Formats: sequence, C-alpha cells, structure tokens
Amino acid sequence: MLSPRLPPLPALTRAEAEFVDRYLEVLDQLGRINPARGSDTYGALRAAQALASHAVALREALTLMHERGESRIHSATLTRALRVLDGERRAGRITLPPGEAG
Repeated sequence: MLSPRLPPLPALTRAEAEFVDRYLEVLDQLGRINPARGSDTYGALRAAQALASHAVALREALTLMHERGESRIHSATLTRALRVLDGERRAGRITLPPGEAG
C-alpha cells in the first residue's frame, strides 16, 4: 500500500527555507529537554548542549534574511511549510502532556 502523498512545500526563498529548518531543529531540541516528556537527564543534557548551536544557526538564518532585504515573515506561507514538515507534532513535544486539572 502506498503512503499518502504529502502536499508540496510552498515556494520559499533559500533564506526562508533555512529559517524554517533551523526553527524546527530548535523545536526538536526543546522537545527533548522538556521535563514533562523526557526520560533521562543525559538525553536532556545533550539536547540542551545542541540547543545552543541550533539557536545560533536560527539567528544566522534570520540575519541572512534581514541582510537580503527579506524584512517580512510571510506567516501563512511559512505555516504551510511547517505543517508539511510535521511542525505541529514537533511543536507539540514542547507542551505539557494532557492530564488532570489541578
């Protein structure tokens, strides 16, 4: 059985694509650090160490966009790209899991 086709990525500038990729890397690291979802301190420590370099790469992607004159973030287009790249699931890892009201 063939897997369902993902919608195509929207057209992005190279800098926008870099921005989205670096943002998702930061989300992934934050999800690994999340104490409500983690399982061991070593994994969280490694993710925290990686977060610093990923944050620098995210800053550099945004700096490049700004230097190239890309002064606007086209949120609708970037949101579509994030959805295609599984951004909703990845962002969900940084939230608290559902639980009882306290």
